[in-house]
Amino acid sequence: MTMTDRQKKIWGIAAIIALVVFTGLLCWFVGRPMIRFVSEPDEFREWVDSHGIWGRVAFIGMVIFQIIVAIIPGEPLEIGAGYAFGALEGTILCLIGAVLGGAIVVLLVRRYGIRLVEVFFPREKIMSLPFMQDNRRLELLVFIVFLIPGTPKDLLCYAVGLTTLRMRDWLWISLVARIPSIITSTIGGNALGEQNYRFAVIVFAITLLISLCGILVYRHICRKENSEQSNPPVTTESPRKE
Repeated sequence: MTMTDRQKKIWGIAAIIALVVFTGLLCWFVGRPMIRFVSEPDEFREWVDSHGIWGRVAFIGMVIFQIIVAIIPGEPLEIGAGYAFGALEGTILCLIGAVLGGAIVVLLVRRYGIRLVEVFFPREKIMSLPFMQDNRRLELLVFIVFLIPGTPKDLLCYAVGLTTLRMRDWLWISLVARIPSIITSTIGGNALGEQNYRFAVIVFAITLLISLCGILVYRHICRKENSEQSNPPVTTESPRKE
């Protein structure tokens, strides 16, 4: 039986409501305990050591889950990774999870469309993003937005799914551009694990400062792109010679 447009709209709205409810339940029953577990460094490190390679696989799964749900903060996982695995290994594990999680999000959006993105963003907010307005500089703008510390990268993954960015380019960007924000968290977590509290405080203070500067830069880019879209350059033609 063919559905009418009204029935399709009703089913679409029902699906979005169900997704929002499901996401909320995941955050409450899975996300909160997961973040609480990682936020208890000694217990987390002991659990990782007792599970060997599977502890690392499980951690990558946690990062993937956190990126897909998006509204769960990623910083506790990154700090916990530095504490439990060390700065280098923790960074590598976080990057693997981030790349895989980002790829899954983009594939989901390209399967289900803008309604999935609207669970997290109002439509007008989506369209105001810099890389949604300039297809000519798409790769560069996505890279800059994800490179800047302090931007909501996990949420922005959903917006990337609406663009024409090729998957191989997206994988490369999500790998390289996330390094600065992840490595600062894992270095701070590693310093906590080594009980070098003064260095940890310095790292987190510098990270906070860089993030605040990054947010200001990001807002400047958004305003500039919006201004360029609102006021396109006017081209004048020279008079034709008879």
